[in-house]
Amino acid sequence: MRRSGLQGRHRGRRQRTAIPDPHAGARPDLVLRGFQPDPQAIDTRWCGDITYIPTDEGWPYLATVIDIASRRVVGWATADHLRTELVADALRAACRTRRPTKPVVFHSDRGCQYTSRKFAVLASEFNVLLSVGRTGQCWDNLLAESFFATLKRELLGDRPWPSRAAARTAIFEWIEGWYHIRRLHSSLGYRSPAEYETVLAA
Repeated sequence: MRRSGLQGRHRGRRQRTAIPDPHAGARPDLVLRGFQPDPQAIDTRWCGDITYIPTDEGWPYLATVIDIASRRVVGWATADHLRTELVADALRAACRTRRPTKPVVFHSDRGCQYTSRKFAVLASEFNVLLSVGRTGQCWDNLLAESFFATLKRELLGDRPWPSRAAARTAIFEWIEGWYHIRRLHSSLGYRSPAEYETVLAA
């Protein structure tokens, strides 16, 4: 490869976003890797996670809330920190947008933001039941992990964005203008999340 002027691609330095709180109380796993779409379960089970976005100004962080039944991102938020407010803002956005009429399960990893008392109080206010996977088991939150892999592959690529503002605008346009409306999912019968929900509502 060296003689041919070729160089292998490699991942950059990873930013750790899931930091467990050793003092967090025990919570059950109410999802048990059940991430299959379910037309009868819209707004009954959500999942979420945090990732980082490389920019020339540093790392902004993205928190999501995804409806497991339809793959739709029902809430999301960005910030330049990893405090609980980030995931709280994403959950607030989901609850205010969807206005579920019944209790909703929200599933996440065991990061300290999700296991904090502040997040538990907020979830209780919105009638959200908290669920967590096991420590170090990415498969326990597979749908959220898969969404971030798709986002980084299709939108971000290998280059950092020039600014946090540019990254946030691009994320908004990708989620709201592409992922929800036009991106087809084999698990949804090759329909977009918006089309899938529209068909169910008809």
